[in-house]
Amino acid sequence: MFARLRRVGALKRGRLDGDPSDRRLARAAGVSHGTPGAWLDGRQLPQRIDPLLAVLDEIRTEAARRGLLATRADALGADTVGELLDERRWRAAFEAERGHRNERSRLEAERQRARAALERDGLRARQAALADRPRPVRQWPAGRLGVHPAIPGRTPVPGRAPIPGPGHSSAPAADPTHAHAHAHAHAHGNSPTAAEDSGFVLPRYVPRPHDVRLRRLLAPAVTDGAPPILVVVQGPSCAGKTRTAYEALQVAVPAGFDLLFPADTDSLLATLAADALPPRTVLWLNEAQHHLTDPQGEAAAAALLRRLDGEGPLVVIATLWPEHAEALTRPASHSGDAHRHARALLSQAHWVDLSRTFASDLDAARAAAAEDASLAEAVAAGAAELTQVLAAGPDLVRHYERAAGPHGPYGSALISAAMDAHRLGGVGALPLAFLEAAAVGYLTDAERAAARPDWFGHALARARTLIKHTTSPLQDVPHPTGMGRLPGTARLADYLQHHGRHARRFHCPPDSFWRAAREHLTHPEELLRLGDAARWRARYAHAVRLYSAAADAGESYALIRLGQMREDNLDMEEAQRLYRLAVDAGNTDGLLCLAALWEDAWCWEEAEELYLRASAAGVEDALAYAGLMWDGAGEPAKAWATYERALRSGHTDVLIFMAQSRRREGAPEQAAELYRRAADAGHTDALHQLVCLWEETGQQEEADRQLRRFAEDGDTSALLNVAHMLGESGQPERAERLYLRAASAGDDRGWYLRAFMWEKAGGRAKAESSFRAAVESGDLAALLQLARSREAGGDITGAEALYRQAVDAEADSEAMLCLARLQEAAGDRERAERLYLMAADTGDVRVASAVLALARLRGAEEEAYLRFGLAADGSASDPWEWPLTPEPVPAASVRAAVTDHPAPRCD
Repeated sequence: MFARLRRVGALKRGRLDGDPSDRRLARAAGVSHGTPGAWLDGRQLPQRIDPLLAVLDEIRTEAARRGLLATRADALGADTVGELLDERRWRAAFEAERGHRNERSRLEAERQRARAALERDGLRARQAALADRPRPVRQWPAGRLGVHPAIPGRTPVPGRAPIPGPGHSSAPAADPTHAHAHAHAHAHGNSPTAAEDSGFVLPRYVPRPHDVRLRRLLAPAVTDGAPPILVVVQGPSCAGKTRTAYEALQVAVPAGFDLLFPADTDSLLATLAADALPPRTVLWLNEAQHHLTDPQGEAAAAALLRRLDGEGPLVVIATLWPEHAEALTRPASHSGDAHRHARALLSQAHWVDLSRTFASDLDAARAAAAEDASLAEAVAAGAAELTQVLAAGPDLVRHYERAAGPHGPYGSALISAAMDAHRLGGVGALPLAFLEAAAVGYLTDAERAAARPDWFGHALARARTLIKHTTSPLQDVPHPTGMGRLPGTARLADYLQHHGRHARRFHCPPDSFWRAAREHLTHPEELLRLGDAARWRARYAHAVRLYSAAADAGESYALIRLGQMREDNLDMEEAQRLYRLAVDAGNTDGLLCLAALWEDAWCWEEAEELYLRASAAGVEDALAYAGLMWDGAGEPAKAWATYERALRSGHTDVLIFMAQSRRREGAPEQAAELYRRAADAGHTDALHQLVCLWEETGQQEEADRQLRRFAEDGDTSALLNVAHMLGESGQPERAERLYLRAASAGDDRGWYLRAFMWEKAGGRAKAESSFRAAVESGDLAALLQLARSREAGGDITGAEALYRQAVDAEADSEAMLCLARLQEAAGDRERAERLYLMAADTGDVRVASAVLALARLRGAEEEAYLRFGLAADGSASDPWEWPLTPEPVPAASVRAAVTDHPAPRCD
C-alpha cells in the first residue's frame, strides 16, 4: 500500500506538475490540509477507504484532462496511469492491507497474552517461594491482621442473636456474597458483634471523624491507573489503629485486591527483592515500627520507597505509635542519621491521626452499645478510652499493680522487668531465663526470703493470667518460621509496654536487671541500647559489660561507645584502639571519632585527613565537620575551600556554615544570598537566620514580612527560633515581641523562653512574671526555673515550696536534687540524704554523679560504688569506669593525652 501511494504521489508531483493541489485534495476528502500529502508521501496510511478514493478520483480527473490515462504510469511497473488509479484495485488492496493488519493485531494480542501469562506464572512462582504470600483481601480475618480481641460482655443483648464476623468459620470470607454483605454492613456503621469459634470478639464499630479521612484517601487510590499510596494510621497503644484500618479495608478496597502481611522485616525485604508486590495489592504493615527500627529497617524503607515509585494501584497501610513516628521522622543530628530512609519514606505518607478517647463521640458509642454487649460493658466503665477498655488495658494495669495473692508480687516483678526491658532496649521476645534472673531485684528482702523453690513457675502463671477472657500481661511469642509458639520466651502486652514507658519513666532498674540482660540477651542492637541506658543512668560497669557483649555479637557501635567512655577519662590510647576496631568492622563513624580526637588535640591536618577518609567512605557530614574545624581553628580560607568541596558533592547544609562565615567577616549581602540558597534547598533554619540578619542590618521591612508569613502559617517554632537568636544577639525587646506573639498563638513555650531570656539579661521582674505564666500553662521546667529565681533572690522558703511542688507533681529528679541541697544547707542531713537517694533511683546521670560525690565526701565511697552498679559483682571497680568529673578539661591536657599516644598517621 505504501509503495502504491508513493507511486501516485510521484505521478502528481512529476507528470501532473503538482496538480491538483493538496488543499484541493483535502477539501475533496474532507480531511486536514496536510493529510493527503502524508498519504501520497507514504508516511501515513488512511484509516478509511472513502477519503482516499476521493483523492484518487481528483488525481484521475486531472490525468484524464491531460490525456495520460492510457500511458504507462512509471518505470516501476507495466500498468498504465488509469490502472494505477483504478478504484477496484485500490479497494482490493485496502481490504488486503486491513486483513494483514487485523492478523498482525491478533498475533500481537496473542503475544501480549502469552507474555502476561508468563509474567503471571513468574509472579506466582516468586510469590510461592516467599515465606509470606498475598491472598485475597476478604480472606483475612480481623484477628489475623492484628486487631485486638475485645472483652466479650457479660450478657448477650436481648432480642439479638450473635452474627458471625469476619473470619468466622461458619461463613468463609472468600465467598463473594458474604464479603459484599459484610462490606455493606461496615459501610453503614453496622459492624456485627462477633464471638468467633476461637473466642475472638469483634464489637460493633463506631466510626469517628478520622474514618472519613482514611476512606477518602483509599477510595481513589484503588482505581485503575492510580499511583501507589502509603497511609500511616497513627495513635497510642490500644487506640483502635488496626481496627480503623481494617474497617476502611472492608469498605474502600475492592474484593479483587490481594493483601500481603509480612511477618517480619526479612519477609518484607524478600517480597520487595523478588518484585512480588504487583498492582492491585494491599501491603499491611501493622505496628510498622517493628519493620522500620529493625537492623534491616533502613534497607526495607529504601526498597519500599522505590516500590512506591512504581506501578499502581498499590496501597500500603501502616500503623504506628506517636513516639515511634517521632523517632523515625526526627531530623538528622550531628551524631548521625539512623533513620534517613525511613524518614524519607514517611515523608511520602498520608497521615491519619487517631484520638486516644471517644470524648467527642460518646453519644454514638452509647447508641451502638444498645445492640452490643462488649461495647455496653466498655461504656458502663465510665471512661472515654473505650478502645483501651475493650482491649482490657486498664484491667491489665490493675492486675499488675495490685499483685494480689501469694504469687502476686513475683508475677508483678516479672512484668516490671519486662516493662524496663521494653522501654530501655526495645526488646522483642524476652527469654524466660532473663525474666527469672532479673526479677530478683524487683522484690523486697522479705519476698525473696519467702520464695519457694518453684516460685518462678507460679510467678509466670500469674503474669500469664487471662484478663477478661481477652489478653494476658505476658503472652506467647509466635514461632518466627514455623507453627505454634517460640518456646522459652514471652512478650509483654502492647498496652503494658505503653503504660510502662510512662509509669516507670523515673525508675532505674536494679542490678539484677543489667546482669540478666548481659547473661541472657543476645541481640546486638538490644545490648547496645541497654548499654546506652545503663551509661545514662551512671551504671558505668554495667554499661561497659553490655557494650562489650554487644561488640562480641558484632555491633560495631558498641566499640565506639566504649571508646567514648575511655576518651571521657582521658585514656586516649585505648579510645583510639577501640575507634580503629570500629573502623575495621566497617563503621565509618569511627573515623569521625578519631578525627575529633586529633581536632581536640589541635592536630588539624591529621584530623582533616580522617574527615576526608570518612567523606570518601560515604559519611555525608564529614566535609562539613572538616570545614567547621578549620573555621574554629582560625583558618577561614581552608574552611571555605572545604565548604565548597562539600557543596560540589551535594551537601547543601554547608551553605548555612558558609553564610555564618561571611556574616562574621562583615559581608551581610553574601551571607544573605547563601542563606537564601540554603532555604531554597529545604533548610528551614537558614530562613530563621536570614530574618535575624535582616534585623541586624536594619532591613526591618523584609524581616517583618517574613515574620508575618510565619505567623499566618501558624509556625510558632519559627517565631521562637528567631526570637532566641535575637535574644542571643543582644536584642531582647525585638525577641520579646516574637515570644509574646508565639505565646498568644497558643505555644506556651513562648512564656518559658521569654522568661529565660530576661533572667539571663538581668530583667528579674519580667522573668518572674513570664515564669509564672509558663507555670500556669503546666510547664514543669518553668516551675523549676521560677524556684531557682526565688532562691537566687533570697526567698528560700518560696523556692523550697516550688521545688516540693515539682517533686509532688512529676517526681522530678532535678527538683529532688535542688530540694535536697536546700535541706542539707539547713542542716537536715537525714532528709537531704533521703532526697538524694530518691533522685538517684530515677537514673538521672547528673543526679547519680552528685550522689556519688556526696558519698565520697561522707566516707561512704564503697557503698556508693555498689549502689550504682560501678562494681555490680561486689569486687573493686576498675578506675576507668568511674565517671569523669564534670569540670571542663583544659585543651592542653587533651592535646598532651592524645599526642602521648599518637596514631600511626600523626607524627
